[in-house]
Amino acid sequence: MEKQHGINTTGRPKNVDVNATQTVYNFTAGKISLQLTFTSPLLLDVMKLLSRPVSYITYKVNANDGKNHAVKIFLGASSDIAVYQPTQVVTAQKYATAKLSILKTGTVEQPVLQKGGDDMRIDWGYFYVAAPKATGAVQFITKGTEAANAFAKGVVLSTASQGRSLSLNTVVPFGKVGKTAVERFIELGYDERFSVQYFNTDLRPWWNNSGKATIEGELTDANNEYQAVMQKCTAFDKQVYADALRSGGKEYACICVLAYRQSIAAHALVKSPAGETLWLSKENNSGGFINTVDVTYPSAPLYLIYNPELVQGMLNGIFHFSETGKYPHPWAAHDLGTYPKANGQTYGEPMPIEESGNVIILCAAIAKVEGNADYAKKHWKTLTRWVDYLAKEGLDPKTQLCTDDFAGHLARNANLSVKAIVAIACYAQMAETLGEAETAKKYRTIAEGMVPEWIKMADAGDHYALTFDSKDTWSQKYNLVWDRVLALHLFPQKVYDTETKYYLTKGNKFGIPLDSRKTYTKNDWITWTATFAPQKDQFEALIHPLYVHVLETPSRVPLNDFYDSKTGIRENFKARSVVGGFYMKMLADKLKAE
Repeated sequence: MEKQHGINTTGRPKNVDVNATQTVYNFTAGKISLQLTFTSPLLLDVMKLLSRPVSYITYKVNANDGKNHAVKIFLGASSDIAVYQPTQVVTAQKYATAKLSILKTGTVEQPVLQKGGDDMRIDWGYFYVAAPKATGAVQFITKGTEAANAFAKGVVLSTASQGRSLSLNTVVPFGKVGKTAVERFIELGYDERFSVQYFNTDLRPWWNNSGKATIEGELTDANNEYQAVMQKCTAFDKQVYADALRSGGKEYACICVLAYRQSIAAHALVKSPAGETLWLSKENNSGGFINTVDVTYPSAPLYLIYNPELVQGMLNGIFHFSETGKYPHPWAAHDLGTYPKANGQTYGEPMPIEESGNVIILCAAIAKVEGNADYAKKHWKTLTRWVDYLAKEGLDPKTQLCTDDFAGHLARNANLSVKAIVAIACYAQMAETLGEAETAKKYRTIAEGMVPEWIKMADAGDHYALTFDSKDTWSQKYNLVWDRVLALHLFPQKVYDTETKYYLTKGNKFGIPLDSRKTYTKNDWITWTATFAPQKDQFEALIHPLYVHVLETPSRVPLNDFYDSKTGIRENFKARSVVGGFYMKMLADKLKAE
């Protein structure tokens, strides 16, 4: 009688390799070796693939004892993927297309776009598990508690079609396997039907903007293009790692690839009713807001490198909000609502300098990577209104929140002042690109005039203060990074030398603190601070604790960006898009090379 081999708790994981689009596990289970690869083909410059809601699980099996063995693999996927709470009742069904065997599940309730808020999962639309018929895959549905037992006994009959926490089961026979590896794959898909509501219009996901596409069509395309997609992903993963390695070394490369899928996954890709790209973030595990500008700002480096159209997609809704008169203030909004409804700001108060500075800086970054300021030109009137606000209020900010709002309100915030100064110079740089010489000169003069004032107010001897009126404080001036990245040449070298040298006296095991008030830190901001460090060894010294953190943090959650720099324990936040900010050093190097 032939033995069936299963990877279960007795299967020993030998290693795991995390790449930008793929995670690869190698297991040994007795006489069988298994390579298990999870692939989400999130290639930022291929919108069709980026928006296709299909991921792959690939199984590569071979015997490790030189003999032949009969092998089957089993996947049990929980219907909990399609609910907010496991108490919700789901339906499940099995059906087939010409090429695929398919399992489908979703809530009975189907409250499309009805629930919003932080730490909340989608409970509308349907989750799919599809397997190519050609492989002889068998699918069936059971209660979650019965799934593994059914496989062990060779039972493949469906015993449930409605209930809670059902298991969508797939058995793939590999036949007799010897030392030559045999590969099979299974697809996981999700059709959310509608992704977001945008100023009271329900928008379908990008892949089905027409309303005529089907999830079966997407699953079939993913099946037909499997080999080509996997080759693209493998090539891209190598490129990202090589680029990051060249920019910042091995430890930096590791944290960049770890951040890639997480940052992307926290967004929805849709088209506005006017046909504009919208790349809308969810402010995960913080406030649940949609399209938060000070989440866009730290996330942006990743997208500026690989597809600046997506950065436009992060800003289009904010411009629309102001330019339609729905947001009448002379500064940029904080957000567009609470995910999944982008109908207008729901955060309690504005962050005028923060958000206006963020949008202006990012428009300048788009202009730099695209080689023209066409995008800024479309919104020039709005940008002018915002830059005039910064010229008036930005140098010595009154009591306002900045992006680090968890730290509370602060007046005379030196780092926020840097943002205003940099943003004014960014506006001047864009004006110059647009051939507006007089405008460029006017705002460049304003920004240049602010720099010595800033130095005088912030100077605390061996560093620059957190606030202008308190010299025994300090803070990371991460906003300075754009002065370097966009070649604005505003702040003298002494500022960078002084600050970096001081930061290196403040290091804890998991990074330098955000500022002198607490021991907590933000690793996205540390990568920005490290990027303007004058020397390579200083950059590496600032980055190393971030690498240690991802390996050793006691908080086992999706890449956490806000934690105690001494203990490594999460303060708040998980699974957030802001880790796209890790790519700042790569962006700096890309622009330097052009």
